[in-house]
Formats: sequence, structure tokens, C-alpha cells
Amino acid sequence: MPLPWMEHSRTQIAETRVFTVWSTQRASPRTGAVHTFGLIDCPDWVNVVPLTDTGELVMIEQFRHGISAVTLEVPGGMVDPGESPLEAARRELLEETGYACREIRPLGAVHPNPALQPNRCHSFVALGCHKVCEPHFDSTEDCRLKVVQADQAGALVGDGSITHALVITAFSYAWLQGYLPIKP
Repeated sequence: MPLPWMEHSRTQIAETRVFTVWSTQRASPRTGAVHTFGLIDCPDWVNVVPLTDTGELVMIEQFRHGISAVTLEVPGGMVDPGESPLEAARRELLEETGYACREIRPLGAVHPNPALQPNRCHSFVALGCHKVCEPHFDSTEDCRLKVVQADQAGALVGDGSITHALVITAFSYAWLQGYLPIKP
């Protein structure tokens, strides 16, 4: 069984609004050799699969700088300091869509990239979603609301309209737990 690598040092390389980059030196438990690794320290994230009582899925379109393109996603974002993932999910749903929900349930959590990041992405399903206000974005967001039939989620993944891995993960949890109909 692989053993943990002992950290010898850690040096901060960069700090941004969203993450901190570290260089860490760790020793192999097998050979004792010390190697340098890069780490990206991020807060936890949330994704919300918002469903209305009439079978709609509330989504957003948003420009993503990493790929310089607009993506189709579910609402989500960072968990703020002192905030629980559940609180962040409710906040992100309201901020990005203007929708509130009758009930919100956890679906599961994943490590987005354990090779580089220690954070987790928590997925939730929001049931009984209904519009209560206009979305209110922070200065780094510009989203457009897109409401689709929930049974189209699989087709949107299958045809490449949705490529965000963490959105597909949230859908997978929702499909496995019976909240989204499985329809290719």
C-alpha cells in the first residue's frame, strides 16, 4: 500500500483571489529521495442541480477564462470563510439564478484534482425551485439564465453542450439518486 510522502518544506509561489500556489518538497517513503511538487490551495466549492416542480432544470451560461469560451453549467461557486457548503449552495443558487428552493439535499462530494488540490466540490440538488428575484453577480461574473427540461440533461452532456467535469459529476450523483431522469 502506498505510504504518505513527508513534507520537508513549502514555499508560496503566488496568491490570487481564488487560490494560492505552493511549491512543496516531499520525500518518497520508498526511496527517501526528495522531489518538488506544485500545489494549488483552493477553498471548497459547491454545485447545485436546481429542479422546479414542473420538471425544469435551472442552468446558467457563463464565460470561462481557462478555455476562453461560454459554458453551460449549473450554479455553483466557492464556499466562503465561515460558511457551510449547504449555506454556499443556497447563496450561489440565489445569486446566479434568482431562484430559491423549497428543499436542498446533499448529493455527494469529490476531490476535483487530488494531484494538485486539497479542496472538495460538494454537489447538492435543490427541489421546488422558483424565481424570487433577479440574479446578482459579483464583479467577476456575467451569467445568463437558461432553463431546460430536466430530462434533457443527458442529451446536453452527450452532445458536448456541457463539458464541465464538475457539472457532469453533479448530474451523475443526481442520476444515481433518482433526481434526474436518465435519458440519453
